[in-house]
Amino acid sequence: MTKESLLNFFKNESSTGILLIVATLLAMFVANSPLKSLYAEFSQIPVVISIGTFTIAKPLLLWINDGLMAIFFFMVGLEIKREVVEGELAKPSHIALPAFAAFGGMAIPALIYILFNFDDPHAMKGWAIPSATDIAFALGILSLLGKRVPVALKLFLLALAIIDDLGAIIIIALFYTSKISIIALCVGIVALLLLFLINKRGVVNNTIYLLVGVVLWTALLKSGVHATLAGITTAFFIPIRNNKASFHHLESSLYTPVNHFILPLFAFVNTGIDFSLMEISDLHSPITLGILLGLFLGKQMGIFLFAWLCVKLGWGMLPKEISWRHIYGVALLGGIGFTMSLFVGSLAFECTGEACLLQVDERIGILLGSLLSGIAGYLYLRYFTRIDQERL
Repeated sequence: MTKESLLNFFKNESSTGILLIVATLLAMFVANSPLKSLYAEFSQIPVVISIGTFTIAKPLLLWINDGLMAIFFFMVGLEIKREVVEGELAKPSHIALPAFAAFGGMAIPALIYILFNFDDPHAMKGWAIPSATDIAFALGILSLLGKRVPVALKLFLLALAIIDDLGAIIIIALFYTSKISIIALCVGIVALLLLFLINKRGVVNNTIYLLVGVVLWTALLKSGVHATLAGITTAFFIPIRNNKASFHHLESSLYTPVNHFILPLFAFVNTGIDFSLMEISDLHSPITLGILLGLFLGKQMGIFLFAWLCVKLGWGMLPKEISWRHIYGVALLGGIGFTMSLFVGSLAFECTGEACLLQVDERIGILLGSLLSGIAGYLYLRYFTRIDQERL
């Protein structure tokens, strides 16, 4: 592969999805090979940062899940702010349809999961796993269809996935926190106030926001509130109206490291299912079925039905060039939970003792549900867009 073709690959929207697939397959191969002990040891490599008496000591897995994923959420926060200030979400009339669709796409999968697991308190911790949509993966698959799909459909999926991400962040903040450290939480509140004050004073130096954001991340990590929330919170305070060039440069500079390194690395350390731990019963366990059907059936039902309801009630309207066939295709792609579902799953079922077996069920459900949704969404849109083109 030449240098030019390699650069073109990384510029392509579908490259992230391809890298995630490669990372997942590699993780499963290594986890079931003679190298599986090295795979387990890799994620448990101790990493320590110490300044005086202050110490953060965590295995590599948690540095990736709590640290690098905070950078991912920081990029998501920048995307949300850009869309709200100057993008598709800047116009109130454009918000209703993707907002309704996103809400339905979160509520129905959660209800399906609850129906399968309501009698198991421990399994119920995973109720939010099928509610998430992997924005990078879904857009990557949609991009494979090229000009077959209208640009407006990509914008609709982007808006829907961004609102879905925001909903997932709220769920993490409300339901996936551990014991609270008051002192550390107070430090975090001070950091938040400082972000607010420098924003109000019109400071446009992004470096200052990032430094305060690191303090906020550290405080949340020590407080028990999930540290990745520091990423999106910091992003919300970075000004855009009087800081456009710097804001857009910061956002674009994160695209390659996040989508081509952080997300594939996250997928690699979190998807290595040891098949020797699996039993046939795992394929139809309540957790597996709740997640699989939540993603594959719940997402398409929730997104499509709530979008239809929004239009029928007159609260929103279909964008030009988009038909209900397009909306249903996007509803199918919404079932690609993958990295976001894996992230929520890592919070719901920490790998300790019996919970490690629950992680196996969780990951099987996520992988199968995401795989079915991706294949079905791509084939559906490819088939019906071909028919539409032939009619023209």
